[in-house]
Amino acid sequence: MGEFKGFLKYERKKQGEEDLKQRIGNYDAFQHRFCNDDASEQGARCMDCGTPFCQTGTSVGKETVGCPIGNYIPEWNDLVHEGDFREAYQRLSETNNFPEFTGSVCPAPCESSCVLSINSEPVAIKGIERTIIDEAYMQGWVKPRRPKHRLGTRIAIIGSGPAGLTAADEMNSWGHDVDVYERDVKPGGLLRYGIPNMKLDKAVVERRIEVMEEAGINFICDVNVGKDVTYDTLDAQYDAIIIAVGARKQRDLKLEGRQSRDIQFAMDYLTEQTKYQFDEIEEPSITAEGKHVIVIGGGDTGADCVAMALREDCKSVFQFNKYDRLPDEIEGNPSWPLSKQTFKLDYAHAEYQEKFGLEPRAYGVQTMAYDVDIIGDLKGVNTQVLGQHSLSGMTLEDQERYFKADLILLSIGFEGVESELPKAFNLHMEQNKIAADEENYKTNRKKVFAAGDARRGQSLVVWAIKEGRGVAKAAHKFAVQNKMFHKTG
Repeated sequence: MGEFKGFLKYERKKQGEEDLKQRIGNYDAFQHRFCNDDASEQGARCMDCGTPFCQTGTSVGKETVGCPIGNYIPEWNDLVHEGDFREAYQRLSETNNFPEFTGSVCPAPCESSCVLSINSEPVAIKGIERTIIDEAYMQGWVKPRRPKHRLGTRIAIIGSGPAGLTAADEMNSWGHDVDVYERDVKPGGLLRYGIPNMKLDKAVVERRIEVMEEAGINFICDVNVGKDVTYDTLDAQYDAIIIAVGARKQRDLKLEGRQSRDIQFAMDYLTEQTKYQFDEIEEPSITAEGKHVIVIGGGDTGADCVAMALREDCKSVFQFNKYDRLPDEIEGNPSWPLSKQTFKLDYAHAEYQEKFGLEPRAYGVQTMAYDVDIIGDLKGVNTQVLGQHSLSGMTLEDQERYFKADLILLSIGFEGVESELPKAFNLHMEQNKIAADEENYKTNRKKVFAAGDARRGQSLVVWAIKEGRGVAKAAHKFAVQNKMFHKTG
């Protein structure tokens, strides 16, 4: 374990962050790693529980308990406490292909499941993980996973998000020749285009892609499979095909006035802004600069839109949340091992408060209609107050509220897989997801496997990594057996 009674001796520390005022003026990553001494101290807080819920990895409804990929968390916590970062990295990399991604953007269900979080602050698992992998890169311990020999099999992976990258990393290390197809001009999927640079530095993504290329993985970008490349073409060239295209069909809110060009999807806005920052497009078609912005949807993507709009120098931005505000504090954690249901100040909302001095979130709000003029320009949005805010005695007029808006960003989740590729491949679908077996990830097409959000629906990066590892095992077994059959047959 860490240090005997270390959880009583040391308090949980937060990772350092850039000054709120200064970071709003740029798109640089704002959060720092721990220094080694701080990471060692935080590792000392780990109790090495008899049943470490932090690494159980199960789903309870839409929430996750523990780490889905089964990271050996107590082990590398103890190794960090002892100062052995190299061995900690070796243990971490046994279960996690990309700790730099989870260490930056994962909501850390492992910390919610930490036994300490029942009545105290959990171990800073995510911060320790980030420090381990950053130290590993700095010391040159991260090496390309080159296979000892090639099997003579070719694998096509469609999609270069976390599930596709994980499958590629695994398959290549076992000796397959791997081609990763990506419809954007650079690989990374949502890691590159869906998550703002402030949360995940794109240099971190580039660094990992370079390591994978050195290992022999081939990235084929700016190719839309299903449109630019047919199923028959891939079927003739590859021994197995893995589809990991995500669930990128965004959920719409079709109310009166939806036809306005000033009502856009959140992910389209974030993607364009990232491409603009890195000179992939000349001008974004969606901008918050000088505008009153409304973000509909209370999740992380909506918060990212708030942060992006601030950096674009918007006039104002409000994020609608249809649920009531959580309490600031509750006694203990009755939700354990799920996350504690208390109010949390996201990075974007802290930034907004620093600049404007007020909370950018509006709670218990239901959007009723968009206010659009005769030529299609957005003027505002009509809403109704719900939940605790609908107090007895309130008139209908009291419950209604009008917000001025020049731009509305819809951030209310995703419906499933975009239909173009499944139709082109003649794949069976279930509830807008590609139908694939829970155990072997097989679709209705002989060579075709599916994994990640495309198979299980929108989820966390860490679940995508788990899916990528699982589908790689299934596709590896199929490709090798099929190759042996044709040799002997």
